Amino acid sequence: MAVSRDGSKVYVTNSSAPNTVSVIDTAMNTVSATIPVGITPLGVAVSPDGSKVYVTNAFSNTVWVIDTATNTVSATIPVGVNPVGVAVNPDGSKVYVANLSANTVSVIDTATNTVIATIPVGSQPVAFGVFIQPAPRFAGVAGSKNCQGTSVSALATKFGGLKAAAAALGFSNVQGLQDAIRAFCRDCSLRLSGRRGGHGVAQFIRVLQLQRPGECYCSNCLHK
Repeated sequence: MAVSRDGSKVYVTNSSAPNTVSVIDTAMNTVSATIPVGITPLGVAVSPDGSKVYVTNAFSNTVWVIDTATNTVSATIPVGVNPVGVAVNPDGSKVYVANLSANTVSVIDTATNTVIATIPVGSQPVAFGVFIQPAPRFAGVAGSKNCQGTSVSALATKFGGLKAAAAALGFSNVQGLQDAIRAFCRDCSLRLSGRRGGHGVAQFIRVLQLQRPGECYCSNCLHK
């Protein structure tokens, strides 16, 4: 099972006949589409932009690509024997498939829908996983007085509101996005990195001593 980044759709593999993927509309909690795929679908992953769904078919030795705009299969990609787990990297350019019986991982180039590498691994890989995302960075300057306001304003302008921004950046709700912005803006160490000598460490300790919720002080280098 996999959830689209904006939380509006859930994709469920049905591994027994008739070998399908069910699409659930989370607003209505109903199945909005049923998509025929290969034999014994197991793993499923959604691309970061939500435009594609990748399904491993264990007994077809393939990955099927679903176009989410039309809920139809747009490509079939041969991989190793008994593909199970599948994951898409953060920029959507690569898909990694764990091949259970081949003891390999297939690397798929999503631009061409072809396998560009096969990596030997341990016995019977079955991993399902998501990539670790880098900590988000925002438009404001970490530690500065107007960091939070600048960051919020930039996101609202770019995405047409904070709700849309939260969905686009992978947060489950606006509160999660706001918490990330606050954490980013309070991290004065971003401004102190690269300073010469030991002053950076001393100043950062001073930051921890003075910091209160919603505020950040960086001793001599930043203002409240």
